[in-house]
Amino acid sequence: MRFRPCIDIHNGKVKQIVGGSLLDAGDRARENYVSEKGAAEYASLYRKDGLPGGHVILLNPPASEYYEATKQQALAALRAYPGGLQAGGGITDVNAGEYLEAGASHVIVTSYVFRDGQIRWDAMERLAKAVGREHVVIDLSCRKKEDGYYIVTNRWQTFTNVQLTGGLMDRIADYCDEFLVHGVDVEGKASGVDEELAALLAAHTKRPVTYAGGIGSMEDLARFAQLTGGRVDFTIGSALDLFGGPIPYLQLKMFCDQFMNDL
Repeated sequence: MRFRPCIDIHNGKVKQIVGGSLLDAGDRARENYVSEKGAAEYASLYRKDGLPGGHVILLNPPASEYYEATKQQALAALRAYPGGLQAGGGITDVNAGEYLEAGASHVIVTSYVFRDGQIRWDAMERLAKAVGREHVVIDLSCRKKEDGYYIVTNRWQTFTNVQLTGGLMDRIADYCDEFLVHGVDVEGKASGVDEELAALLAAHTKRPVTYAGGIGSMEDLARFAQLTGGRVDFTIGSALDLFGGPIPYLQLKMFCDQFMNDL
């Protein structure tokens, strides 16, 4: 169980937002924190502290007037920590190489491979062929319906018809190196782990999985470790003191180091 740091960029600034509040119309989101620091400064910190495998997420669509500023922040972070960060947000087989050349270890993809409410296996094949499966992270961020969790796209605004199951993850694993899963219903709320989702992810064994959403205290993190048996990595955004939250960054690092030592 590793801590995967994050750098979320919206309207050209590093932010933490309430996940379900993001709207492309007007480039709006309910903000938990807006940083005065650039993305490269966070990337340099993660590099100094030896925290690989974090993610840089562009939260503006290409049509946004803020997209270029957001993209430049992302590229600056990748250059500050070459090989140490993954990049996501509007990635396709056409532009993925640009982010890898800038220093990303992986590209993170959702909407490109889940379009019109369906899985596009042809798109997964093109992406894996373009950059290599070993450089691909499939984002299976999801929201709950009565009968289960469904993958959401377009910066978590659009439900697909694709239900997240263990069997689905096993099939998609042939096209990627890792999974990233935001529990969107609890993302940015620091209201506790989505326990049912965490247990579902812990049952997957073919690829590394990183969970995001709802971890708001060290007690929540301990509960997450118990639920997953340490088999799932995690990220914390709004609840971390780097982003104005109550969890001390240094305490979090020590917890993870101790957890790994105890295994």
